[in-house]
Amino acid sequence: MRAHQIMTSSMITVKADTPVLDAANLMLQHRVSGLPVVDEAGRLIGMVSEGDFVRRSEIGTQRPRIRWLEFLLGTAGRVAQDYVRENGRKVDEIMTQDDLCTATEDMSLAELVRSMERRNVKRVPVLRGHKLVGIVTRTDLLRAVASLARYVPDPTANDDHIRSRVIASIEKNEWQPTRLGVTVRDGIVHLSGMIDDERFRQAIIVAAENVSGVKLVHDHLYVFDTISGLSFRSPEDEEWAKVS
Repeated sequence: MRAHQIMTSSMITVKADTPVLDAANLMLQHRVSGLPVVDEAGRLIGMVSEGDFVRRSEIGTQRPRIRWLEFLLGTAGRVAQDYVRENGRKVDEIMTQDDLCTATEDMSLAELVRSMERRNVKRVPVLRGHKLVGIVTRTDLLRAVASLARYVPDPTANDDHIRSRVIASIEKNEWQPTRLGVTVRDGIVHLSGMIDDERFRQAIIVAAENVSGVKLVHDHLYVFDTISGLSFRSPEDEEWAKVS
């Protein structure tokens, strides 16, 4: 399989001048551990992740300072850099921007996973040229394993076209799920993502069923209760859990 066959194309992104507080709230709201940072043209310029919020002045977790040792070691430059990351107000002051781990749409999953392991990252932005077109996370890989393990054949070119049409059919609506995941094999569609209203579920399924070439739709959408903070699996996944 290739990156484009499992990547999430409906992404939450931020700009370089996005306030750090806004980025943190977006990550909490959408339950993601990292966000791509893009410019006005949609080109990837950095990544901000949970790790960038570990050492922050707001919570008193800055790195300890030993001034005489810093003077002897000549580390004032690094100390200044740490200060910016610990106190910066905008995303571009805390994001990772050098030597980013990225993938192309046609990169094999085997190669992508090797990159993730070698670089010890949880998510890989997918680029078309310099433009961000998707992201693959460990969760996307888990979904692929869970939804496709029972099917031996690799996705065909027609499956790729069906997937594109299913995504387009769902994403144009206001009830689209957060982090929509779509995998297709032999015309059988697996849908995943997060919804905050149970009524959205059937609308999303119907949108997929109405795409030409779709034989069957499996529902892996889960509901997130914004009041309790709890999430609930789809009825289909609940039934599958009982028999597996």
